[in-house]
Amino acid sequence: MEDKLVIAGREFDSRFILGSGKFNPELIKAAIEHAGAQIITLALRRVNSFNGNILDFIPENVTLLPNTSGARNAEEALKIARLAREAGCGELIKIEVIHDSKYLLPDNYETAKACELLAKDGFVPLPYMYPDLYAARDMANAGAAAIMPLAAPIGSNQGLATKQFIRILIEEIDLPIIVDAGIGRPSQACEAMEMGAAAVMANTAIATAGNIVEMAKAFKHAIIAGRTSYLAGAGRVLDKASASSPLTGFLNE
Repeated sequence: MEDKLVIAGREFDSRFILGSGKFNPELIKAAIEHAGAQIITLALRRVNSFNGNILDFIPENVTLLPNTSGARNAEEALKIARLAREAGCGELIKIEVIHDSKYLLPDNYETAKACELLAKDGFVPLPYMYPDLYAARDMANAGAAAIMPLAAPIGSNQGLATKQFIRILIEEIDLPIIVDAGIGRPSQACEAMEMGAAAVMANTAIATAGNIVEMAKAFKHAIIAGRTSYLAGAGRVLDKASASSPLTGFLNE
């Protein structure tokens, strides 16, 4: 059975996305070859600060998802998106609007405004946001192609701290929900996929692992396992024991 990740009509076999922080050639190679990444986010400011050309390490068949990292409001996000388009990155773009330097939490209000501005300018926006149902609805109505709620503060590896709110988005928003930021373990990625998330984005969890290649493999298998479990339909949960075999009548014969 084919089970594709579909974003704005684009189909992907992998449901793992590599985030744009902590870029290095080893990480990029592991994410593509061992985690199966077909989408990699790209911050324009990091392209300029990287020692070399990041694009030299990303195969042409991998989709680049530029982000508006560094934007503090909707207007700045639009400017960065236009720069990315001029650089040949296309219309698919991840919106990041953050002006809080301590916790690095996305500004949902400005992000929703950015969705509207970018959609009107021909972009396909994927907003990174704090999981809030009303904000997610506003972003969907403004033209978002997917919603990307954070699981925990970016780079923290804390896991699914916002699990219950992400679950609400999965149930109520008719768009792919891509869990972004804070996932620190393959088991947490698996849990997100079991909930019904469309994909998981990770970076720090793999980049800071003792063995990057083996952690990339672990994320790949965890995401596949979680997705398979979701499609299979998880079994019931009871508040008391229930014998899998009858406890009566077995001596009657």
